[in-house]
Amino acid sequence: MTDFGEILKNVGEFGRFQKILVLLISSLSFLNAFHMFAQIFMGISVSHHCDTSWILDVSPNLTKEQQLNYTIPQNVHGAYEQCLMYTPVDWDIESIEKHGLNASEKCQNGWVYDTSEQKSTLVTEFDLVCNRKEYIDISLSLYMMGLLIGSLIFGPLGDRIGRRPVILISMLLQLSFGVGLAFVTNFFVYIALRCVVGIAMSGILINNLVLVAEWVGSSQRARATITGHVCFAVGLMVLAGLSYAIRNWRLLQLVGSLPTALLFFYIWVLPESPRWLLTKGKNEKAKKLLQKAATINKRTIPEEILSQLNEEKKAKSGNIIDLFKNRNMRKRTLVMCFVWFVNSLVYYGLSLNVGSFGLDIYLTQLIFGAVEIPARAGSIFMVQIIGRKPSQSSCLLLGGVVCLLITVIPKELPVVITVLAVIGKFSIASSFSVCYIYAAELFPTVIRQNGVGLCSMSARVAGIIAPLISLLTKYHPAIPMAIYGSGPVIGGLLCFLLPETRNKDLQDHTDGVDIIEKPNEMPKECLMNGIEYGQEVDTQHQKSTRL
Repeated sequence: MTDFGEILKNVGEFGRFQKILVLLISSLSFLNAFHMFAQIFMGISVSHHCDTSWILDVSPNLTKEQQLNYTIPQNVHGAYEQCLMYTPVDWDIESIEKHGLNASEKCQNGWVYDTSEQKSTLVTEFDLVCNRKEYIDISLSLYMMGLLIGSLIFGPLGDRIGRRPVILISMLLQLSFGVGLAFVTNFFVYIALRCVVGIAMSGILINNLVLVAEWVGSSQRARATITGHVCFAVGLMVLAGLSYAIRNWRLLQLVGSLPTALLFFYIWVLPESPRWLLTKGKNEKAKKLLQKAATINKRTIPEEILSQLNEEKKAKSGNIIDLFKNRNMRKRTLVMCFVWFVNSLVYYGLSLNVGSFGLDIYLTQLIFGAVEIPARAGSIFMVQIIGRKPSQSSCLLLGGVVCLLITVIPKELPVVITVLAVIGKFSIASSFSVCYIYAAELFPTVIRQNGVGLCSMSARVAGIIAPLISLLTKYHPAIPMAIYGSGPVIGGLLCFLLPETRNKDLQDHTDGVDIIEKPNEMPKECLMNGIEYGQEVDTQHQKSTRL
């Protein structure tokens, strides 16, 4: 039998075919930035106060300032209350001026919004203020719930029906429900449709990662994967510009969703994973696909290598239980799930609270997007130079320490807080890129989609929690950052339990996952075959790890 890695060397590990594939996947990543974070700007808070037009029936010639003075109480800072009004009375204007109004109550007739900067937002259209202002954070959490559901559905489905069809189905869902969001008239319908968009987003994210990892050789896998992440960061910068230019949330939603329709030529050009085809016993399809890739790369696959593909038997499909069957696979799974969890928690915690650091929200978003480009691009070199494990651990530790430092910085220093937040975003963005590569390399092909799907699911749980953590500021403003800081520190230490995967070919079967932890645990088979301490081996079915 021939290793798939050997076949890929003949096809070309990162030739023209793979570069086109990365371009296709990166285009989706660029558009995904909008769907992930656009609601931050569509639900931006605006100045508001209770609608007290009742007093204009008493005296229609009042100026705006007089109306507010008579009908809206002021807080301790001298600003008008946003959620309280004086109780209307059946007096004439002279009596109101003479005696004033004292009794106050919650807004009874809706709110008046300052639309001088924001023409239309979710807040102004659906009155998401006062006792309804938490709906924005709740809707963000429910969108993350959609990402979680998508992980549960599209992770196993990708292993069952293939990477390609799941990506295409997810694109269709993202387009149709994304455009539909621009026409909703009820906020709860908006939440439901956003949840479906989240489900579709998860299907794209997981299958994009796996498809690229399975087509590209080990030496170029990090470069190919992180290229998509860099395009996502560019999408974040474009989102800042779009949101600044378009202050109507419905129009912004349409402008961000419709470009997906331009990518439906993927139906004809997006390839399936040959690794997946081989594990399903579809050798002829895999053979034709590999020959096509070799032709595009101007390479030739020796006939004797192709003929050996026909000898390969269909592999038994893996499932999520296989991730926990032995100690070493279980350790990989649990540690990587926690790493994805803390990465997601801090990444979304910082990104979704982009307006809380004291500077202009559009400028901060632009900076956050810009800093991700070197962070993610630098990961390409970092994982190749120092390895996956040291890269993952160091980025998490740095991000955690910076977030903990923010808890002791006074609010009167917004520039310092923003700088530290940018450093934290830089570290966590790098860590997020690394964990995508690392996870794809740690799990064998037959359960890779299940493994990455489970990691993604843990990340989505963190995404659900992240918007809600900001609500804890009412108890103490330092609580969210303390949570964001402690998790990565723990995750960074746990990374030392994982094996290094730099420059190693992807495993295809679970039989080969056997990491020797201690010298005295080395099985006799390893000694007989000259296997070195710490090497990944298959002590029972070595041939089954070959393709």
